Amino acid sequence: MFALVESGSITKMLSGNRGITIGDLQYPKEIFTLWSKAEREAIGIYEVEMNTSKRKDEEWYINTNVTYTFGSGKVTGSYGDSTAKKHADTLWTSQDKTDGKIPDGKDVGDVAVEGLKTKLIRTVKAQAAEELKNTDWYVVRKADASTAVPSTITTHRAAVRTKCAEMETAIINAADTPALKTLYTYTTDGEGVQSRPLGELPVLEA
Repeated sequence: MFALVESGSITKMLSGNRGITIGDLQYPKEIFTLWSKAEREAIGIYEVEMNTSKRKDEEWYINTNVTYTFGSGKVTGSYGDSTAKKHADTLWTSQDKTDGKIPDGKDVGDVAVEGLKTKLIRTVKAQAAEELKNTDWYVVRKADASTAVPSTITTHRAAVRTKCAEMETAIINAADTPALKTLYTYTTDGEGVQSRPLGELPVLEA
């Protein structure tokens, strides 16, 4: 990305994929790829240098829009302070009811906006259900034909449910959004094995 600087101020942001007219002069898009940095800056076009020091993982945080500034002979794009996404659900309140904001079918205390915990738990449940689905046919066969379910399958299905419950509890007990992020952050041990505090659902070996 580039910026046009005129009289010391940014007047236009440029994508670099089309030509530009400055004053009475027209320049082709090739100036963004074929011209040198010094040549572009001589006509007021600066490549944007991004400062991402305040930008955080968008899975867990809401980043601000980028602010562009010109100073010390360069254009910088910077993020402001990020805001952690809400980890808990936001509920409809009595004030919301007084203000007529609660939609039909909802009432005070119902969920207005889901927090990260609710979304993450729903994902864990879905992943566990998907893993169990792979062996559901054993259960169906037993119901239809009274064929016993192999012990390895029974053990695996129990382990999936147990681990799912443990993961849900860990998510529920997380104090805030940074704590949730930590649960999902992988680290590598001295033997090169990656793991995360939340752990993984058991997967049946083929």
